[in-house]
Amino acid sequence: MPELPEVESVRRSIAPRVEGARVAAITLHRADIVTGRAAPADLLEGDEIRATARRGKQLALLSAGGRVVIVHLGMSGQLLWLPANTPPKRADHIHARWTLANDRGVVIFRDPRRFGGLWTLPTRDALDAHWSSLGPDALAISAVDLARACAGTRRAIKSVLLDQRVLAGVGNIYADEALFASGIHPLRRASALSEAEIDTLAARVRAVLAAAIDAGGSTRRDYVNAEGEAGGFQSRHAVYGRGGEACVVCKVALREAQVGQRTTVWCDRCQPRTRRAGRPRCGLTLHRLVQVWMNTETSR
Repeated sequence: MPELPEVESVRRSIAPRVEGARVAAITLHRADIVTGRAAPADLLEGDEIRATARRGKQLALLSAGGRVVIVHLGMSGQLLWLPANTPPKRADHIHARWTLANDRGVVIFRDPRRFGGLWTLPTRDALDAHWSSLGPDALAISAVDLARACAGTRRAIKSVLLDQRVLAGVGNIYADEALFASGIHPLRRASALSEAEIDTLAARVRAVLAAAIDAGGSTRRDYVNAEGEAGGFQSRHAVYGRGGEACVVCKVALREAQVGQRTTVWCDRCQPRTRRAGRPRCGLTLHRLVQVWMNTETSR
């Protein structure tokens, strides 16, 4: 499922194409992908797309008239921009199409598995209310917010990071990467983390997300940005999807198990289950992990 870096990469790639453009026509091929009113005006026909916004894994198109369309990519959704009169590379599973006026192109929503969809809202205030159920955006998560979420819970820290009411935007990929970068075992009880560990984890959540955005996100299957370009961060994953392979830091074989029904990968040496004083003995540092994430050294 696309996570925060992928959705932000879509937003950044589509924003200059659509902001300031008027929607000349909307073609809805599947009404069941829309939650809320699905009339053409509700999907911004005849209105100008004034801005784009994102909270966690959700992207919003904000119109000059106040109406909002939220795009949720789900497992396989794609929001693509095409020049006028240009056919898409894949014409199947297209559920909605916005034709922009003055030859500004076409925007299509494509979703083969249909776990995503569109939400229509009448105002920006309604968007704020809709997003109020989400936690702080993970790209700006503070140690104070993370400490508040961890306090008093018996849940594993991996489960806390995946809870969108706690932290909006982190999914399985970046939870594993941030925990590895912090030297924290995914099964550690969240409320048992020290203040220093919380500080480190919040900083490394922000760091890995920023690095992934710079790389255009991670493409494991269907994800592409609005220009149809795949991400590049998947080749830099330190742990996610690498169960049984050698740790990029200490070379011990990575462990893999189900945590909260999600496949989770970690290093027993770099992320000890029992807290130890000081840094893990593997010498894990943020500088070293940034080198891995930014692909500036060969670590594998």
